[in-house]
Amino acid sequence: MIDDRPVLLETRGRSLHLTLNRPRAINALTHTMVRLLDEALAGAERDGAVTSVVLAGAGDRGLCAGGDIRALHDDTRAGGRASLEFWRDEYRLNARIARFPKPYVALMDGIVMGGGVGVSAHGSLRIVTERSRVAMPETGIGFVPDVGGTHLLAAAPGELGTHLALTGRSVGAADALLCGLADHHVPTRRLAELTEAVAAAATEGEVTAAVRGFAEEPPAGELAAQRDWIDACYAAGTVEEIVRRLRAHPAPAAADAAAELAGRSPLALKVTLAAVRRAARLGSLEPVLDQEFRVSSRVREEPDFVEGVRARIVDKDGSPQWKPATLAEVDDSAVARFFAPLGPDEQELGLAPGATAGPMP
Repeated sequence: MIDDRPVLLETRGRSLHLTLNRPRAINALTHTMVRLLDEALAGAERDGAVTSVVLAGAGDRGLCAGGDIRALHDDTRAGGRASLEFWRDEYRLNARIARFPKPYVALMDGIVMGGGVGVSAHGSLRIVTERSRVAMPETGIGFVPDVGGTHLLAAAPGELGTHLALTGRSVGAADALLCGLADHHVPTRRLAELTEAVAAAATEGEVTAAVRGFAEEPPAGELAAQRDWIDACYAAGTVEEIVRRLRAHPAPAAADAAAELAGRSPLALKVTLAAVRRAARLGSLEPVLDQEFRVSSRVREEPDFVEGVRARIVDKDGSPQWKPATLAEVDDSAVARFFAPLGPDEQELGLAPGATAGPMP
């Protein structure tokens, strides 16, 4: 009999094994799944018999393709508030994972995008494989990287994080390691053996040693050899100047990146650049998640999110009509509005020390 529960919980030795169980949707996260994960982690934190948590995805396509974008699109288009409630709980889950006091082993096999990054890359032991494709692709649908993604990308070496945030490109194992999105590369064929070793580990040190014992050098990546043009071009202070530098650079890959940016939402690009730069100054995860909640709350009010999902996912015509249509039409005041405190009818997320939070009205 097929088990259709969206999150499967299984105790294996000393380890709590959590499996995202929507394989036909590449385990895209629903609000129910977020709540189940949060409850499971709260229980594992209190349970002295549990020494580690392992997160995996059902099926062979990936850990998690992100949030349930179609549901968020439909809610936003209908003027609902379910999206805000989902993000509030999702971002709180991301913070819980980051501060989880026991080893949290995330098996980032296959596709790991958006919300999938949020439930994995904040963990303490993040495993990528030769099949991994890790990305924050939000600008392609008129959205902005969230789930702590701007925090992670802001900490990447040089301007690699800015490059990935703006283009939304996916990276393989070596580049995920280089960018600080993962800790170890383990071949897919050895993941079952690894989880058995983790389940047998009685202490944090034994869990860490078990994981390291399976780690291997990954296949060569691409980004290390591209640092010269990436750092030179993306260090610019505006998206317009980044594009200008990319187009002027002799590296063919720079021109390819410029062409990619030309197809992204101009508003999303400018807000994303500001979000990553601000995240670098904020430093820790909690205030960045507070910032991302403000941004997400405001992005849903703009037409680009609904239009981007329509063009990429619903109708799949690949021709979004962005509003505004050009970078020049997005001024600094328009960008600043996304980072302003929320109004009295929408409570802040409130994760950072001293911040005020509350339930959605």
